[in-house]
Amino acid sequence: MARIPIEDNFDDVINKTQRGLKITDEQLASRAEVRAEDLAAVKEGKPIMAVIRRVARHLRLSPDALEVLTNKSWYPDQPSFPCGFAMFNTVFEDMTVNSYLIWDPRTKHAAAFDTGSDCQAMLDIISTEGLDLRYIFITHTHEDHIVDLPKLAEATKAEVWASEKEPVDYPGAQTFKENAHFHIGELAIKTLLTWGHSPGMTTFYITGLSWPLAIVADSIFSCSMGGSPMNFEDQYRNNKEKILPLPRDTVIAPGHGPLTTIGQEKQHNPFFAR
Repeated sequence: MARIPIEDNFDDVINKTQRGLKITDEQLASRAEVRAEDLAAVKEGKPIMAVIRRVARHLRLSPDALEVLTNKSWYPDQPSFPCGFAMFNTVFEDMTVNSYLIWDPRTKHAAAFDTGSDCQAMLDIISTEGLDLRYIFITHTHEDHIVDLPKLAEATKAEVWASEKEPVDYPGAQTFKENAHFHIGELAIKTLLTWGHSPGMTTFYITGLSWPLAIVADSIFSCSMGGSPMNFEDQYRNNKEKILPLPRDTVIAPGHGPLTTIGQEKQHNPFFAR
C-alpha cells in the first residue's frame, strides 16, 4: 500500500477546533492578539508561524505540535503486524477512507471493521487466507465508511453489529452496548463509546495480536481528530478519557490517514501533545 497522507493540514485543525469551541474570528483574533487579516490567511492555509503559534494557545492546541504539522516534518512510524491484520484504503468522492480486517491465525475466524467504499480487496484477503468472517463491526454510519456493507455482508453471511446509539440500516443488523465483549479465536474485542463526531461512534479495542489495537474511526486521526460542530467537547473528552489512557504501544487505526500509536500521538498530535 502506498504511503497514506496525514488526513488534516494545520488549517484543518485550527478551523475544526475553532468551530467546535464556537469561537468567532473576532474573538480569536482579539484573544491571540493577531490581525484579523492574518488570522483569515492562516485559516485559508497560509503558514504564518507566529500567528499559528499564538492562535494555538487560545484553542487548547500544542503550538509545537501544530508547528511540526504545518512544516510537514513528521510522519508516524508504521507498526508491523506479521499476521492477523490488514488495512484497506479506498477512495470515496474526494477523499480516502480506511477499513480493517483482523483474524486469529489458528482458527481463521475473522472480523471486519467498516467496509470503506469498496470491499473487494477485503474479500480477496478473506479468500486467499481461507478466513471465516464472523462479524462486521460498524464504527459509525457515515456513508463513506459503510458504502459497501451490503456486498460484504451478502458475500460472507457475517453478523453485522453497530452501537445501540447509532444502529445501522441493514436487515438483521444487531446492536451492542458500551463495554461489550466479543472474541475471535484468541483475540478479544471490547467496545468503547467515543461519541461526538457521531452519536454512536465506537472504538474497538483489540488484544491478542502482535500489538494492542484500537480501531478508532473518526475519533482520532494522526495529528488531529474528527470534527464535530455540535459535540466537540464531548468528543475531546471521550478521546482523552477512553483512548489516550490505553497502553502507549497501542496501534491507532483511524478512519482516515495513516496508522499511528498512542505514544506517537501524545507527542505529535496538537490536540493531545504537551
